[in-house]
Amino acid sequence: MRNIKFFDTTLRDGEQSAGVNLNLQEKLEIARQLERLRVDIIEAGFPASSKGDFEAVKQIAETVRTCSVTGLSRSVRSDIDAAWEALKGGAEPRLHLFIATSPIHMVHKLRMTPEQVIEAAVEAVKYAKRFFPIVQWSAEDACRSELPFLAKIVAEVIKAGASVINIPDTVGYITPKEYGEIFLYLQNNVQNIENVSLSAHCHDDLGMAVVNSLSAIEHGATQVECTINGIGERAGNAALEEIAVALHIRKDYYQVETRLNLQEIKRTSNLVSKLTGVVVPPNKAVVGKNAFAHESGIHQDGVLKEKTTYEIISPELVGVPSNSMVLGKHSGRHALRNRVEELGYTLSDEEINQLFVRFKELADKKKDITDDDLIALIFEEKFDHFKDFYQLSSIQVQYGTNQIPTAVVVLKDGKGNEIQEAATGSGSVEALYNTLERCFQTEVTLLDYRIESVGGGRDALAQVFVKVRVRDVETSGRGTAQDVLEASAKAYINAMNRVFMIEAMRAENEKVATS
Repeated sequence: MRNIKFFDTTLRDGEQSAGVNLNLQEKLEIARQLERLRVDIIEAGFPASSKGDFEAVKQIAETVRTCSVTGLSRSVRSDIDAAWEALKGGAEPRLHLFIATSPIHMVHKLRMTPEQVIEAAVEAVKYAKRFFPIVQWSAEDACRSELPFLAKIVAEVIKAGASVINIPDTVGYITPKEYGEIFLYLQNNVQNIENVSLSAHCHDDLGMAVVNSLSAIEHGATQVECTINGIGERAGNAALEEIAVALHIRKDYYQVETRLNLQEIKRTSNLVSKLTGVVVPPNKAVVGKNAFAHESGIHQDGVLKEKTTYEIISPELVGVPSNSMVLGKHSGRHALRNRVEELGYTLSDEEINQLFVRFKELADKKKDITDDDLIALIFEEKFDHFKDFYQLSSIQVQYGTNQIPTAVVVLKDGKGNEIQEAATGSGSVEALYNTLERCFQTEVTLLDYRIESVGGGRDALAQVFVKVRVRDVETSGRGTAQDVLEASAKAYINAMNRVFMIEAMRAENEKVATS
């Protein structure tokens, strides 16, 4: 059987989702989990785009040892140099070069002739081969390119030293039949194409990213590029979990193998969802919470008699446990550490001690602590890297059907100074957010507000996700607490701290650039 390589671009293309801003620690955690999932290649970012992206790619390359780590680069020497500096410490450094090849892109964006585009591509590949053992070359907007020109430029970059040729459906335009035909055309019209790997990269603007990727595999592709949960700009990318499980369940049809550890799929999906704030729809294939739920009486009866009557995918295949261990107030630090490790998280002794304090506080209020509760606490503790910014000290909200909702908030800044404000609103959350806006003394546009429970029951934790815009920065935040309003306040503050961190990094980059 052919082996299909999985090129995961969650940390690059996925992070381009509107409102998603991952910090270094969050990117490292996702990269480690992708390594446990056993993807073949991790695209860690675009090193030349910013100092933050450069540092993230560098640290991921130096941390991950069983996957190849790559970075994106335009066909210019400065980008290639930056990528090499970031990636040279990796176990198998590779470069992902791209240039647009469609008439609409060459005329309106690049303002280059086809001959100039070929020249730039060839020069970039030759230069990159001085450093990188593996160079992947992508024809941006390949699916709206003229096939004779596409074949011509692919032939030239192969001569120049490209090892992987990627054919992206950049705007999610093509159909499965047409996409497969492009791969066949290139195999029939490009000399030496049998010496390189062909890769598929599909976007989901017309809802065909996964089926297009599968079509590419049917027609000769040996690498597929995708993201966890299908996140990405606009309508997103092809969902890794859907492609992987389709290839496994229908191995009889596709006749291919992968090296993925499918039991890590659900855990990876949960991690990416929590850190990005992009909620997985309940009916999402493979990883949605309803993916293995049966409500119809006929379905329930069938599953109870024989699971395969209605379940073509077993929950255990993708890491959905049939039961969960429950911890309580009498559980000790050792039991907590064991469960944290079983859930796939690595915490330092200090982080375990801090988590244990939070765990005991919650256990005094809540009889049973489920895995979902524990994961929520881990995220709250492990990924709060804003101690130098603003922290919530206290909130008080007054609400009644016959009175105006009023909120009082006390914050502490990174220097320990207290900020106290009060405001009203048409509802409790609006009063709370109007108060916080006064605390920060800046205009904040709330773009999205979502609340969901962690688990069930009256004592369930509340988890709130918000998306905000401040000046020209758009980002998201999350907060968890037993009280809905406390969780709402934490999410808003988390988002604002991300804004201030982004602005501080921009100021530092500008300072470095001018010095």
